[in-house]
Amino acid sequence: MAAHFGRLRKGAASTAVAAAAVAALSASQAPGVATDSLGRQASGAQPSADASAGGQDGGAGAATGNSPYYTDLPPLKSPNPSPSSTIGTPVSVGEAEAGIPATVLDAYKRAETSLRASKPGCNLPWQLLAAIGKVESGQARGGRVDANGTTYSPILGPKLDGNGFALIGDTDNGAYDGDSAYDRAVGPMQFIPSTWEWAGRDGNGDGKKDPNNVYDAALAAGHYLCRAGRDLSVQAQMNAAILSYNNSTAYLNTVLSWLEYYRKGTHEVPDGTGSLPSHSSGGDNSTAGPGPSPSAPSTPESKPSTPKPGGGGSTGPGTSPSAPASPSTPPATPPTPTETVDHLEDADTGKLTATAGQTFATKVAVRTETKAGKAVAKVRVRFMIVGDTDATFTGGESAATLVTDSKGTATAPALVAGEKTGGFTVRATVVGRTLSGLDYAATVTARQADTLTRTGDTELTCVPGGEFADQVQLKATYKGAAAGKVAATATLVKSADDATENDKGPYFKDADGKTVRTLTDLTTDADGALKLPKLYADDTTGTFLLRVTTTGGATLTVELKVAPAATDTPSGTPAPSGTPAPSGTATP
Repeated sequence: MAAHFGRLRKGAASTAVAAAAVAALSASQAPGVATDSLGRQASGAQPSADASAGGQDGGAGAATGNSPYYTDLPPLKSPNPSPSSTIGTPVSVGEAEAGIPATVLDAYKRAETSLRASKPGCNLPWQLLAAIGKVESGQARGGRVDANGTTYSPILGPKLDGNGFALIGDTDNGAYDGDSAYDRAVGPMQFIPSTWEWAGRDGNGDGKKDPNNVYDAALAAGHYLCRAGRDLSVQAQMNAAILSYNNSTAYLNTVLSWLEYYRKGTHEVPDGTGSLPSHSSGGDNSTAGPGPSPSAPSTPESKPSTPKPGGGGSTGPGTSPSAPASPSTPPATPPTPTETVDHLEDADTGKLTATAGQTFATKVAVRTETKAGKAVAKVRVRFMIVGDTDATFTGGESAATLVTDSKGTATAPALVAGEKTGGFTVRATVVGRTLSGLDYAATVTARQADTLTRTGDTELTCVPGGEFADQVQLKATYKGAAAGKVAATATLVKSADDATENDKGPYFKDADGKTVRTLTDLTTDADGALKLPKLYADDTTGTFLLRVTTTGGATLTVELKVAPAATDTPSGTPAPSGTPAPSGTATP
């Protein structure tokens, strides 16, 4: 079992030796982390501005709501295995703490692989997920998960009721944490429900986002750490990411220690056999599972003596003051800015409409106000995209948390429309307060074209029963620019004034070779180009019309001609009676 801060390790001969060991650990495993002379995390170190100012995280400034975490440190000995030269001799795997349960380890590595594809610039190492998983839940209680990666029983932190921890009222009606009064951190990666609501991911492909599933939780944690365009290969950005998970310098130092330890080598152990930590920042094993919440910090037995009125010493036990003193009333704690907020007001947000694939010209903006209508600064406001849409905020996230400025205004990042058309909602709420939010309707319209032109001017002709040599090729534009990914329809119509589908003349063929005279689901390419399938002709001759229309109203009609092939008069054949003789030919 790993030691914790200030505790002697086995074999240490004295307090000085133990202090030196801890100092060595801090120096070797947490580069750039502030420590004191005994190797402990420096109490004066402050979280980064990124962590404290907010971002797209959960309530109380962190994904976990700053819930308790395990403070055990890794062993000093490197976990690198020692290769054996004797066949059949087991390979040494170092300290037991280096072993990670098989399913949990697989979840971390899968999450890293997924993030490499979706957010390659983040450079997320799976060892960081392992370090956070160790600190948050002891690797899902030593790997007590089923074959699908779901914990056998919920892993819950204490009630976040403000009694020694953050105060976060219920946000999920107990759906995730079973508590309809207060939120609790949930699962192997200890997400609070309000954060999981937008950060949750389906990591094992079962169609669900379950914070109690290690695959889902690991992938969600990876996306959470990688948001806002972070590059975790840059130490300052990695530090900011870790602090956004739990806003504590001691937490940062502990995670970095485990990160370096796992980077030196790990090995797989069977599920359920992982080593369990024992020391928590909350005073007990508070994140290991359901149970009573840790008690609030105890009141010191000895209290400071009450100063005499006007100064001049103190009144100790057994000492009678010269004059009766009125009981002192502790000064009232001024409310936080968030506590003074009564409602949200719209801050002149315009109409939210954009074409698919484009950025919305208008941003959602709200203002936090007191009951009297006074603006409140330094309040965290969360913006969430709700509904069946692939629209996101800039950066690819579906939620963002901003702090109101001096005018009480918070403005969401720009919205970027996806390819799904239709409506969705942007919801604004105050973090840390149960207040009515503001909903904004947003609409994504289909891509449009206002002009269609044919590329090429070759006459489109065909003999009866044959096929046209050239395919129809078009170019779509919108306001002079190429109109890419615009929906189009092609129909062989009866006449210029009758757009009804023709029942004779040229036609297309479907996948089964059957005659088709209307094509739907056509789409221009990224450059606005559209090439129609081959056209064929039946036995009817004449001039026919092909009409192509697009979303946005662009229309083009193309002529198609079906005629018998021209025949030349064979040489030496007498011309019909009355036909003039060719020039230069003698007349008998």
